[in-house]
Amino acid sequence: MSHTAEIIAVGTEILLGNIANTDAQMLSQSLSTLGINVFWHTVVGDNPQRLRQALDIARRRADIILTTGGLGPTYDDLTKQTICEAFGQKLVLHADILADIRAFYQSALHVPMPENNIQQAELPEGCTVFDNPVGTAPGCAFEAGGVHVLMLPGPPHECETMLRRCAEPYLRALSREVIVSRDIMTFGMGESSVDQLLHDRMAHMVNPSLATYAKPCEVRLRATAKAASQAEAEAMLAPVVAEVRSTLGDVVYGVDVKDLAEVCFHLLKERDLTLATAESCTGGRVAERITALPGVSSVYRGGVVSYWTSVKADVLGVPQAILDQHGAVSEETARAMAEGARRITGADIGVSVTGVAGPDRDERDNPVGLVYIGLATPDGTFCRRTDSGRRRRDRIQDLAANHALDVVRRYLTGLPIEQGRT
Repeated sequence: MSHTAEIIAVGTEILLGNIANTDAQMLSQSLSTLGINVFWHTVVGDNPQRLRQALDIARRRADIILTTGGLGPTYDDLTKQTICEAFGQKLVLHADILADIRAFYQSALHVPMPENNIQQAELPEGCTVFDNPVGTAPGCAFEAGGVHVLMLPGPPHECETMLRRCAEPYLRALSREVIVSRDIMTFGMGESSVDQLLHDRMAHMVNPSLATYAKPCEVRLRATAKAASQAEAEAMLAPVVAEVRSTLGDVVYGVDVKDLAEVCFHLLKERDLTLATAESCTGGRVAERITALPGVSSVYRGGVVSYWTSVKADVLGVPQAILDQHGAVSEETARAMAEGARRITGADIGVSVTGVAGPDRDERDNPVGLVYIGLATPDGTFCRRTDSGRRRRDRIQDLAANHALDVVRRYLTGLPIEQGRT
């Protein structure tokens, strides 16, 4: 049987934008792997009338309802009470849970339990209790009228802990199918171009399915299959992934990888090579992405943010004659910056970025969006010229950082560097 789910987040602070609803993202990802279709996300404030309305709508269109938040001890934590009224369930006090809460206060907080925490030990009669080893609010699940209702705490760490320990086993017993997805990551081709090449194929796919998702500077394709087992779903996805790779070619930089920085890190490590960076218009974005990865010190030597022309000359050793003749934003300068980064750090590979991020043209009238990527290697020095047009400044910088990482990726995998799509 195929199940449909709705996630209801309870919390005025989410509606006001004070916090992000990260619980919903985490729950959706989990439910997808369990073969449960998530069709609706709802957010409602700490208001019992509006929560009741949301529950009445959800129970008519979903057979699994998951709520997050509203399980605390304060006056506005009314999720349990409202849900029990909506589904005709009786709240009863669980003495063992109350004892656990009292013990938590004594051992972890070293204070007596406030009396308003007693309501946290009140749960629907006959429910499946979800213990909370990292907080005071237990969760629970029950079934009424063919609808399964699961209540989880709002704090993300508590919600995830309860999800993994209790909710997932409960839900796994309800579903006989699994959903498996493969994320095919691309850079160098826009969403419209990707869609044009794959549109006919995607339009006729049902199971497995294929869809494009435009990220700020790249395109992700998600192939998804539903089957009775993980192995069966993976077998269904294999030819889809192969077809996308064949159709899109070298703009596909990985499957089920985080980003280009992660790909470059693993390629450098596999080849026992080191990298250094020299950045101007990106202001250190390339270095930031690389150093965000654990263990990257084994391959990344260091970098220079040479925003001023004098720093390009004095630190990176870009010849003044090149700067005077060609300017800071030029192929010649990009090459010299990459060579300088490699030389002063002792890295095997040096990559550089220099360009015009805006908002105005530079002193040589180079247009906003013009960027040069230099790459210095044991096999010679290369350069890629890109022109992203008059986009937002931060978008130009992010796109330039992606180009720099893509150039490194292409060199390490033997792909053409200067002919990469822009």
